[in-house]
Amino acid sequence: MKLALFETHHLYYWPNFRPIIDEIINSQEYDVYVSMPRRNSTIEQKILAKECDQLSLKFITSDTESERVDEIYNKDFDVIFVGNVGKLNAITNSKTLAVMVYHGIGLKRSYYNDISSRINIRAVESSARLKELKNQGHQNLSLTGFTKLDRLFTIKTKTINSIRDNLELKDKKTILYAPSFYPSSIEKISPQLPLLSKYYNIIVKLHGFSWEQKRYKYQSLLFTKMAKENKNIKLIPNEIFDIIPYYKIADILVSDISSTMFEYLPLNRPIIQAECYTLRLKHRIFPHGFWKRLDLKRLEDVDFAYKISNPGDLFSRVYYALDNLDEMEIQRKKACSYYLYKNDGKASHRLVQAIKDYK
Repeated sequence: MKLALFETHHLYYWPNFRPIIDEIINSQEYDVYVSMPRRNSTIEQKILAKECDQLSLKFITSDTESERVDEIYNKDFDVIFVGNVGKLNAITNSKTLAVMVYHGIGLKRSYYNDISSRINIRAVESSARLKELKNQGHQNLSLTGFTKLDRLFTIKTKTINSIRDNLELKDKKTILYAPSFYPSSIEKISPQLPLLSKYYNIIVKLHGFSWEQKRYKYQSLLFTKMAKENKNIKLIPNEIFDIIPYYKIADILVSDISSTMFEYLPLNRPIIQAECYTLRLKHRIFPHGFWKRLDLKRLEDVDFAYKISNPGDLFSRVYYALDNLDEMEIQRKKACSYYLYKNDGKASHRLVQAIKDYK
């Protein structure tokens, strides 16, 4: 059997990897291993180890990071999947096929900067992005679609209904609020949610850093308190890191610069982009440094979402969007075709096939 490793730098990479793991296991050609850098929190390590145990996957860990890296290198893996470059050169040998499945397709420039000549195959989520990467000189690209979204097309109705029942949602429309950690709309949007929750179910799905990073942990603490005080606000805990079921449950998405805006497109439901960010002091003083982090062209091209800059407009915009479901339907369909390739639940299959065909 060949050996495959999923180098999981953060828990939020896992939803991108999981459909690929299913595809690889079904091929019956690989033993599958998973690992996570030692710098990650003990909580993250335990959550991922438990996930691997449930799937009967081998989890590589060691007392120190250098020991972990050495163990991976000495395993002589045939294929290693990564979500960013990280220590790719240290864990691969000459025979290893290195595959990049980037973790996000949102509005940050990091998509173009996190690259290495060591990568043999980079999965690309759309024809437009493929063209852009080629124009920038990137090579070894494979047009696959976004693997994370495969489950959007394969998840069973029974599973969705079970999750919905466990949330104990009221018989009313459901809002999914899925912000980024930075720049984020959380500080300005969160005060609006208790009022909204009187009329709608609200599901809050935070970025992993809102739970794990000291700088952003106040965000999860804020919503933990809010969910306790408002029964119609449901905070999804960190150990549930797959957002796909909640896309299916929600009638509308509210986000900011997160990939979620693009990931929600195949459902052709309303999207609100909250452009009301709270910036760090250095970015308030030197805003150029902030805007440099974003893909401004992609940001300007977002025409498929209702945009608000005043948080007080959220209530009326949600009401309007849900009352006019067809208004931006054409824009959403066009955007879905432009930003996401095929949308057929087979992105992982195409990637595994590209690996088989690689020479």
